[in-house]
This record gives sequence, structure tokens and C-alpha cells, in this order.
Amino acid sequence: MTHTQHIAEGPDSPASEGHGAKPSNFWILALGSIGVVYGDIGTSPLYALREAVIAATGGGAITEPIIFGILSLIFWALILIVTLKYVFILLRADNQGEGGTLSLMALAQRSMGKGLVFIPVLGMIGAALFYGDAIITPAISVLSAVEGLKIVTPAFDPYILPLSLAILVALFAVQSFGTGRVASYFGPITLVWFAAIAATGLLHISDHPGVLAAMNPVYAVSFLAGHGMIGLVTLGAVFLAVTGAEALYADLGHFGRRPIQYAWLVIVLPALFLNYLGQGAMLLKDPASIENPFFLMVPDWALVPTVVLATAATIIASQAVITGAFSLTRQAIQLGLLPRMRIRFTSETQSGQIYMPNVNWLLLFGVVVLVLTFRSSSSLASAYGIAVTGTMVVTATMAIAVIWKYWKWPLWLSLAVMLPLLLIDVIFFAANALKILHGGWVPLALGAALLLVMWTWRGGTAILFAKTRKSEVPLGDLVGSLERRLPHLVPGTAVFFTSDPESAPTALLHSLKHYKVLHEHNIVLTVRNSTLPVVSETERMSTRRLSDHFTLMQISFGYMENPSIPAALLQARPDGLKFDIMTTSFFLSRRTVRASPRSGMPLWQDGLFIALARNADDASHYFRLPTDRVVEVGSQIAV
Repeated sequence: MTHTQHIAEGPDSPASEGHGAKPSNFWILALGSIGVVYGDIGTSPLYALREAVIAATGGGAITEPIIFGILSLIFWALILIVTLKYVFILLRADNQGEGGTLSLMALAQRSMGKGLVFIPVLGMIGAALFYGDAIITPAISVLSAVEGLKIVTPAFDPYILPLSLAILVALFAVQSFGTGRVASYFGPITLVWFAAIAATGLLHISDHPGVLAAMNPVYAVSFLAGHGMIGLVTLGAVFLAVTGAEALYADLGHFGRRPIQYAWLVIVLPALFLNYLGQGAMLLKDPASIENPFFLMVPDWALVPTVVLATAATIIASQAVITGAFSLTRQAIQLGLLPRMRIRFTSETQSGQIYMPNVNWLLLFGVVVLVLTFRSSSSLASAYGIAVTGTMVVTATMAIAVIWKYWKWPLWLSLAVMLPLLLIDVIFFAANALKILHGGWVPLALGAALLLVMWTWRGGTAILFAKTRKSEVPLGDLVGSLERRLPHLVPGTAVFFTSDPESAPTALLHSLKHYKVLHEHNIVLTVRNSTLPVVSETERMSTRRLSDHFTLMQISFGYMENPSIPAALLQARPDGLKFDIMTTSFFLSRRTVRASPRSGMPLWQDGLFIALARNADDASHYFRLPTDRVVEVGSQIAV
């Protein structure tokens, strides 16, 4: 689907089948989505109902109205938030087949105009909160699975924490090898997981068949109306059942809309609710099983295999959120929200399989700190949810803009569809906000820090661009002057990078000043980051001949692409340009940035921007330039 079409036409668009996947690939895509997309939400039964019941009873008696009310809240949360909002609405809001917070931000920006500041701010908030989720998910998922060993025998209790840490460290350590080979097992393993949790749920519904009535929304409303503040606290725990819903939208580009929808409606949703019903029925029969209702549902002979399967499922859920953090970071870099970072490609065929060392080790550090601080999944549950609800509020808000301006729906209809869903998200956010003093501050603090980093980088680069432009010479004037009085020409091609195509690159001016020579062919190159995920080859490049010796060129990359300047230049040959990598030199301006009290930011923020700039990945590496063909020219500028 081209970016000029309306998403209302989406049902027949290529994106709906996963970038034009053939029908024969539908089942492969659906199976893959079960592993990657639903790993997080699929492991929620390990702790969600337990935490909700504990929150509602406070250690008191477990009654039928409480169980029915909680089960009804979980069921309708899965229906309204996951099924209606994500599966049926947001999966249609694709940006050329890609989904996720930053894709929605780019779509909203293009629809509403780039002059609106609140759209990128919302995108930055959503992205920042995602990192909080990316740290908490591995910690709570692995801990909750390994804690099942205590049900086998209490003798395992002292080993829960060390074993969880060992699994997590190993998980992050193998990221550099790539996940392609392991990921091929994600779908089948998670499918077995969903079959297992559905079967154990069915096994125990007969303990109290009346739990089937919990699908009636009256029980949910009655519970909230009759429990006051306790009801709101319980709602925060109920939300644990829908954490991971954002992955539905974020992974749209990998699997396509219809495979994700099919997997949810036919396999994941029925399995989840059967398991929650089984847990609820068992709790009504044996309230003492609140200690760990998920594992106590399992027959003794199947307990150890279930713990192993649960651990595998939680590792898969963690893997999905880690790779999601890598992809989100790459998008943020391309959209100018973060400095360049080192990216390693772990597959020769799949460009989406990447490894980012800095992100990986920072995530591991955060996960280890969380595990050592909270020490159990119940304690960690207090910190979980608020980051996800914040992201959902942001997503729903931006979706209103997209539905109104991009889908061309009337404003009243856009609000009628999304405002009730936004209200539900806000209520869940308020419920989770009650956990702030009990651990919920952790993802908020992390999100605030990352939001500050993104805001500083975005503001600092804008100031740097403005100040650089003031000191530069108009490119047209320089070319005209050089053509009238040519310096000594040397063979080959020189490529000069610039962020402003109207001004002469600093590297070109310094080259003329110091070397006093000019190459036979000179390309003044501007690299643009598009708000599209992938730029078509026909729109990749534009060139304009300035003179016999100068060509102005612009190359555009989408935020899901990996910029390669040599590969793009090879495509310029049909435009009459001769490009030979062995006779081409790439001239880069390496700026030394220093703080200035007269810049647009406080000095402390200047210091943060300078630190980010110093630690940014080298431009030659980021643009995949051959290192032996790069010439760097230094300059100094104050921000």
C-alpha cells in the first residue's frame, strides 16, 4: 500500500497479509506470530489472577463474587483492549505495513503536519515507556516460571533467585549470535504452551462449572461498584492479564494483520480464558491454592515438565521484548530521536535481525538490578503495568489523529470510536498509578530519563544545525566561483556530506583550504530520514547537476532500513553518474561540540548532549562506508 492511499482500504492491502505474503505462507506467519507476538501476554496466567485475587482479598476469604468479578474484569479487558482496540482497529493503522508506537507517530506527524510538537512528544513518551516494559518483562516472566520449582519441593526455594539470574544472563549473552535459528522454534514451543494452559484450565473448570457465568459483564461492574478503592487496586492487578498487547501492533510488519488476528482469535484468546476460568474454579474449590494457582492446577506427574515449558515460554517472551527494544532503538535513531549507535547484523538474509551491544547490556543491567531488588514475581508485579498502560494511552491518543486525518473519518466518528477505549486505558493507568510508591516508580523513572535523553538529542541537533548553517557559504555561490577559477583537478570522485543542501559542506571548505585541489567529480550528499518505514527504490534518490564538476544528491532511507551509502550510490548509475568505490573518497565533518551559556538549552543539558554526541557511533560505520576511503575533517562548534 502506498503512503497516499487511505488505510480504510486496508483489508485488501499487501500489509494485511504480511507484506504481500502468499496464502501458502499464511499458516507459517500465524505460527510465527504465536511465538513472537504472544509470548508476553501468553505467560500472564503465571501471575495475573493470583495478584488480582490477593489485591481484592488482602489475605482474607476468597468468595464467589470476588472470583467472578475478577474473571469478568479479565475477560472484558482481553475483549475491549486487546481484541477491539488492537486486533480490529490499530492493526489497520499501518505505516506501509509497519506498526508500533514510532510508526504511528510518523503516520500522525505526516497526517497532522510536522509543525505540531505534541505528536513527536507523544511518540517519545511511548518509546521511553516501552524500555521500562523491556526491562520488567524478562525479570517478572522468568522469576514467575522458576518459582514453580517451589511447588515441586520447598528445597528449591534458595535456588530460585540464582537460577533466574543465570537464565537471564545467558539469555542476554547469546543475543550477539542472532536469534534466527532459535526463533524458528518459538512458534511450535509457544503453541504447545497454549495447548497446555488450555488443557489444564479445562481440567479444573469442572471444580466449579458456574465460573462460566463470569463472562457476563455485570459481575465486573458489580465488583468495581462494591469494592471502592480496593476495586481500583484490583484493577491494577487485573491489567497484568493484558500486558504484551502492544506487541500485537509492534510486530505488524513482521507477520501481517490477518495471521496475527487469526492466531489471537482462534488460539491465544480461548487458551488464556480457559486457563483463567480453571484457576478461578480451583480457587473456589480450594482457596489455599492461592499460593500459586497456576502450577497447583497441574497434576503431580506433569509438574516438572510444566515448569520447564513455562521457563521456555518466558524466555521466548523475554526474547521478543529484547528484539523489540533493538528494533525500536533503530527506528528512534532514524527518526532523529537518539544518537547513532553501533548495529550488528546477525543474518545475511533478514535485515530485521540485528544486535545492538549498548542496548543489550544496558537492558541486562536493568533486569539484574530489578531481580536483586524485588526478589520475587509478586513484589515485581507492583512495578509492572504502569509503563504499558502509559504506552497504551499514548497509542490511543495518536490513533485519534490518524483515524481523523489519515483515514479521513469525521471527527465525531473518530472520537466516538476511540474515546471510550482511551477512557479505559486512562482508568487502567490510574489504577496502576496506585503502585507508584510500591515499585511503579521504577519504569516511570526510567521512562523519564529516556524521554530527557530523546528531547535533549532532538533539541541539540536542531541547535547544532541552525548554528552550523549560519557559518556556512551558499553552495551555489561556491560552485560558481570554483567553475570560474578552477583549482588543480585530481582524478576520482569526492563525496561531501551535508545536512543542508543549500550550504557548502564544511568538509569541502576545509579541503579546499588545506589541500587547494578539487576532484574531477564532486557529490554534495544529503541523507534524509523518511517518515515511511521503507523508501521505494524509485524514490530513494534525487540528483541535480550543478556544474560539470558538481552534483547535488539526496538519498532517503526509511526508519526501518539500514543506511548504506555505497549501495545507494551504485543505483545512481542510470542517472549518468559513474561510481567506482576504489576511486571515491568520502569526506566527513567531525565536529567537536562544546557548551555555550548562550545556547537554547541549560548548561547541564548542553553537557548531556555533548556526552551523547561523543558516544554516538561513527558516521562511517553507521553509513557502512569503507574505512580506507574515508577522510575526516575536524571543526569546533558551540551549542
